[in-house]
Formats: sequence, C-alpha cells, structure tokens
Amino acid sequence: MKTVYQTRASATGGRNGHVVSQDGVLDLRLAIPKEMGGPGGALSNPEQLFAAGYSACFDSALAFVAGQRKIKLQGTQVDATVGIGPNGQGGFGLAVTLEVTIPDLPREEAQALMDATHLVCPYSNALRGNVPVELILK
Repeated sequence: MKTVYQTRASATGGRNGHVVSQDGVLDLRLAIPKEMGGPGGALSNPEQLFAAGYSACFDSALAFVAGQRKIKLQGTQVDATVGIGPNGQGGFGLAVTLEVTIPDLPREEAQALMDATHLVCPYSNALRGNVPVELILK
C-alpha cells in the first residue's frame, strides 16, 4: 500500500487521561464511562472516538462509491454504535452497528450501494474478520 496520508496522536493516562493529535486539532480529556466503572461525565472515551471516525469514514466512502457509479447523493447519514465487552478469552472485544441513511434512492439500489461501500471503507476493511459489523439501511 502506498500511504497518501498519515497522522499521529498520543495518549497519556489511558482511558482516564488525555489524547492529542500531532497538530493539536484533536485535544481531549478522556474518562472511563460509568457503565465500565469509571467516573463518566462530559468527557469522551475511545469508543466514542472510534464511532466518530468510522461513521465519518463510511459516509465519505459512500460518497466515493456513489460517485464511481454516477449517483448523486444528498443528505446521507451514518450512525455508528460501538460496543465493548469481555471476549470470553480474558480480553475485550468490540462490536459495531452502522445505521446508514441514503435518501432518495430505491431501497434495493441503496442496499447495493451500502454493501459496496462496506468493501471500500478502510475502517470496514480493517475490522473485517476481527470485529462484527452489522449494517442497517434506515
């Protein structure tokens, strides 16, 4: 693979710490959610960051695939839900649900577009075979 872009971020303090991107654009304090035994509050966590990244990436990949097919899209939305829990092997695993809204296309065409996007999106490709990803066309 020829890399066309890369970035870097650093974390200190883990899930109750701080993350910052190399350019300082992303600069967040983190907290373990209450559901996981942490303090929670108005702070982010790795699962939220992953959900934000995956939903943005998938929506861009959707536009890319649509463009290749000469389909004009407007008003698409991708909602990513990322769950974390014990994997039964002493560690933890993730599960993802993507709810994809593609207005103004016949349902079969929208479904085909969503399925094709799942083959193109870098996040989908990184997770395939490792993390269950459920696709739901809204």
